[in-house]
Amino acid sequence: MPKLTIEELEKLREEARKTTFIREQGQFRAKINVHMGTCGLAAGARHILNAFLQEIEKRGLTDVLLTTSGCAGLCSREPMATIEIAGQAPVKYIDLTEKKVEEIFEKHIQGGEIVTAYALGIGSEKTDLS
Repeated sequence: MPKLTIEELEKLREEARKTTFIREQGQFRAKINVHMGTCGLAAGARHILNAFLQEIEKRGLTDVLLTTSGCAGLCSREPMATIEIAGQAPVKYIDLTEKKVEEIFEKHIQGGEIVTAYALGIGSEKTDLS
């Protein structure tokens, strides 16, 4: 296999970055990432994924991306999801239920208001929301 040049590595990095982060000019205004590692699946992450999908379909939205990832590293707080709204810091929600998904969707994804009662962290910082 031939060696990659610095320019080729930069191009690969930029392509990967585009698929990871929402950009202001992107086609999606929101990204929902449901963490579905083994711990998440055991805690009910499939139900959470389906609940988010139902909310998207119920509203007929085409500008919200629903995706999955592996374990987020905090197994005891699963099921979890990270919400990214264009121009805002990502928010990690924990101990999710289908009812909490409805509230998060309505308030945060539709209304832009973080549901602090269910949030573990905003951006890369852990928050003290109590």
